[in-house]
Amino acid sequence: MPHAERLDLGLTLTIGGTAHAIAPADILAFELDLHGWGHEGRVEFRVLDETAHGGQKKDKLLADFLKPDLVEVALELKAVHSDTATKPTYTSLKVKGLGLDKALSEETVAQAKGAAITYRHYTVRFVDAARLLWTQHFPCALYTQKTVQDVLDAHKGDKIALANDWDAALAATCPLLFLGLSPESGASFYDFVVWFVHARNGVLAYDYTAQGYQLRAAKAATGTPLTLRSEDVDAVTVVFPEVARHDVAILNAAAESPKNQAITNAKAVTGIRQDVLLRTDIADDVQKRVTLETARLKVRGLEVELEWNRFPTVAFAPGALVKLPQTAGWVASGVPATETFRVRRMTLRAEPLPPEEVGEGEGDEDARRPSPESRYLLTLTTRLERKDELHVDLPPFVTPVYPRFVEGLIVSEVGETTHETWQAYTDTATSLDSYKVKMPLFANQIIQVPFNANLLPGHFYFPAYKGARVLVALDFQRAWLKRHLDWRAGARLPSDGQGVHLLVGKTTENGTSMRHFYDDNKPVLRLQRTNASDTEKIELKEGTLLILVKEETT
Repeated sequence: MPHAERLDLGLTLTIGGTAHAIAPADILAFELDLHGWGHEGRVEFRVLDETAHGGQKKDKLLADFLKPDLVEVALELKAVHSDTATKPTYTSLKVKGLGLDKALSEETVAQAKGAAITYRHYTVRFVDAARLLWTQHFPCALYTQKTVQDVLDAHKGDKIALANDWDAALAATCPLLFLGLSPESGASFYDFVVWFVHARNGVLAYDYTAQGYQLRAAKAATGTPLTLRSEDVDAVTVVFPEVARHDVAILNAAAESPKNQAITNAKAVTGIRQDVLLRTDIADDVQKRVTLETARLKVRGLEVELEWNRFPTVAFAPGALVKLPQTAGWVASGVPATETFRVRRMTLRAEPLPPEEVGEGEGDEDARRPSPESRYLLTLTTRLERKDELHVDLPPFVTPVYPRFVEGLIVSEVGETTHETWQAYTDTATSLDSYKVKMPLFANQIIQVPFNANLLPGHFYFPAYKGARVLVALDFQRAWLKRHLDWRAGARLPSDGQGVHLLVGKTTENGTSMRHFYDDNKPVLRLQRTNASDTEKIELKEGTLLILVKEETT
């Protein structure tokens, strides 16, 4: 429940590069919801303006606040305790974010002798920078021979700080990385980052000291734990999160190397499982997924919910390590006093004291304003998890929608430039063959796609030829041919003959043509081989069999 509390506050709004410091006495209320991955908040304050009534005090914020410029919010708070034997060393909780939306209202208050003053009431809702900016960012970009860290650096912008510690997932050079994000699918760049972290069993951490982000392989577990004071806590609740009751099975649907590998969970209920379906010819890929899903199958431990009766002297933020007090009778049942916890979430809500609690002069408008000591009704709750807890708390996200379809041109280095040849490129590590495809939209970057029968049955061997215009399906880290988009030069026949045509070879002057068409509504079959001036032809039509061999002379 709320408790009366004194707080030392600092609030600065920076709009269009101009900083506006708000006096602590003018801060009416605020709310903060702080997570290990980011935050959101709301702050309400008012500013005096007497200029309309002949006074000297002017609201210097108004002109900038009315602009649609980006609002940067910096809120700092620390305790002011007057009941301690000695004056403690206070530390601050600092939160910086970007304005999500804002509101403004105006109040004119009558004073003695007919005078009046104007208060403008301001409200700003704000979130951490990535949640504001990345949720509006929907890039469609292709990268080859780049790292995920390269991609993050290319899109983080100048308002977002990244200090990552996850080389296994971020530092490896990848043949292909594709961001195919669109507003219609609902998955933004923010969703993509959170999805990437979730899918690879990583950690998204917000650093409240540096006011930036970290993508990590594991939660930070260094530093000296802060021992909480029992006098500051009003109530303790032990919370037991939902436990995973399923096993996992990895299924590889490749016909030549099928696999069904079970991953057991000691807390699972018999018969309940989650199947992960793959289709790959690479055994290492299957094993990597087994390792990943084994690590993701976590049984969550207990958590501790604290309700505070005051803001702590030594402020902390999510991610901090703490120890519970060892005072007899205080430690909650089942929670060892020696155990170290991590702050997972904090929620704060500060509202003005009711007039009857402000003190003398309660009938006077100035007296009802928060004093320089900033007295509030404060509600503060904190959720703690064990230091060795493997479960990772992440914000809700929309899974990116793949594949996206982009046109490309088949690459072959066999023969001359004009020859419509085909080429299979063999991967030395996997021995798998692939095509190379040039992507004109993305600066003619070259990607590789599987060299397989595609939509044809296996007894037709018709590889895609050089320069063929094809539709490529792009996933985040892989691609494949969806279908062909054009007719080969010289292959199309006039529509009045209703013909069909099989054209093979390097060019129309160096290849073989087999066509069936109608002449005077009678079927004609023609097989013709051409090599420059040398031609051999067999033609069957009504009452005629033609076999022709000739060489043109120049």
